[in-house]
Amino acid sequence: MLGSEDVMAYRAQTYRTRRDLRIKTREAAVEHVNDRGFVMFWPITGILMPSLWAAVAGDRSVPNNHDDPGHVTWGWKDGALGKRLWYYGKILRRKATMISLSVAPYFYALSENFGAPEEDYLDQYRDGLMTLEAKVIYEALLREGPLNAVALRRATSLIDEKSGYRFNRGLEELQSDFKVMPIGVAEAGAWNYAFIYECVHRYHPEFLEQARCIKIAEAQRYLLDLYFQSVGAAQVGDIVKVFWWPKREVETAVDALVEAGTLRRDLEMEDHTGSWVAHSKLLS
Repeated sequence: MLGSEDVMAYRAQTYRTRRDLRIKTREAAVEHVNDRGFVMFWPITGILMPSLWAAVAGDRSVPNNHDDPGHVTWGWKDGALGKRLWYYGKILRRKATMISLSVAPYFYALSENFGAPEEDYLDQYRDGLMTLEAKVIYEALLREGPLNAVALRRATSLIDEKSGYRFNRGLEELQSDFKVMPIGVAEAGAWNYAFIYECVHRYHPEFLEQARCIKIAEAQRYLLDLYFQSVGAAQVGDIVKVFWWPKREVETAVDALVEAGTLRRDLEMEDHTGSWVAHSKLLS
């Protein structure tokens, strides 16, 4: 039987929401991302994951007021773009995610990138695995090089108000598949604030070689181990929500880690229903 308080105390340490562990500098934020492997930028309702914001501000809701001390993370995020301190993009659930540079190749190995990034996307599009908006955005960046979001909308002719949703959806799609990433901020647009985007394979060419020898099952086991080191305990449904992997692949990865002694499954948790999986670090 897992104790609810034990799990929460474990997460307070790994999430760094405990007051004495709170992050106060960008350098400590980078260390936190490297320690955890990957974190969300903001906490996401219903998603079991650590976030950079909570590691700074504590386990509380994100306020609307812009002068909240927790929003120092916004400046850290923008200031880190282009400095290769971590990998940033809309990855997990197509939400803002920070990933350690040593861990990013494992995510890249799970993407639809197969060694010829300037050609493979055409197969994805023909197979119905890429939207038209994503295709034209990617082709504009391949053709023009880095562009801020305003210039990119012009280059794709997705400039009218009705095209805003389609443009943003295409960008999120490309980011989640490790094809495009933000690398800086430009003073452009109505708010004088627009991300500058570039193709991942040009900005991080090392990922292609690093990911080449990583098999899908290996990448899933590695990332799942890191996930459980952060959360301590979770249910299979939590894993599916975070990674969007097919449930059968999640079950296979969990079983492999159970066999290796890294995880234990079929556990009960105090005051909770269902079957739980826990990391050996939580149980030790």
